[in-house]
Amino acid sequence: MSDFVSTAPTYGVFVRDALPERIAARLISLIGDRQLRPGDKLPPERDLAATMQVSRPSLREALRALAMLNIVEIRQGSGTYVSSLKPEVLIEHLDFVFALDDSTFTELLEARQMLEPGLAAAAATRATDEELVQLRACVNRAAAHVDDPEVFLTADLELHQIISAAARNQITARIMDSLTRLGMASRRRTATLPGVRAQSVRDHQAIVEALSRRDPEAAANIMRQHLEIVESSLHEAGAWDGVADNSSE
Repeated sequence: MSDFVSTAPTYGVFVRDALPERIAARLISLIGDRQLRPGDKLPPERDLAATMQVSRPSLREALRALAMLNIVEIRQGSGTYVSSLKPEVLIEHLDFVFALDDSTFTELLEARQMLEPGLAAAAATRATDEELVQLRACVNRAAAHVDDPEVFLTADLELHQIISAAARNQITARIMDSLTRLGMASRRRTATLPGVRAQSVRDHQAIVEALSRRDPEAAANIMRQHLEIVESSLHEAGAWDGVADNSSE
């Protein structure tokens, strides 16, 4: 981790009454242009404010806003650093989006329906024997705790993550990491749905069986049907307006 990048970024100059939003936008632009990278330390507040010709209170407000978005980390006694910028960290606050916009919630399920059947198909030919053992363990753990939403949810997420990793594609793995994080937010919107967890166990068992047979077409079809059942159950129960965190996908 470096204190400064090798070539000092041009932080820009603002009039003294510049809005903190403009300061934050400039720092985000520097990160987007790779002039600031994960782990880089920003200049001390006094120096950065002087360089940008802004007041320290305005700069401080901008940095706090970026910290809330996990773009920077403010470490007491050490300084301000660019965060790891990992997708799962940056999208942490997107739960709020789901609280406001049901269309985002439905589009998440649609995105999963587009992506996960293909991942299941790839995993059918690429999963290792060890991963298949892990998947069976996930199914067994979920079945044993079908009445324990917390344990069941952990097993459910792990199963989908193992399938994503078994597809052996770094790009789709990163996309799925983001969708998984968003999936946690969607689960907070769903109410307790009778039979959904039990149905998920049956679906997951069938998916793992198809993977074990090395049958890409069956794995994709069963995964697609599984996600369609989840969506249908949510619609039938009116769970788009739900608030509980007890269902599973």
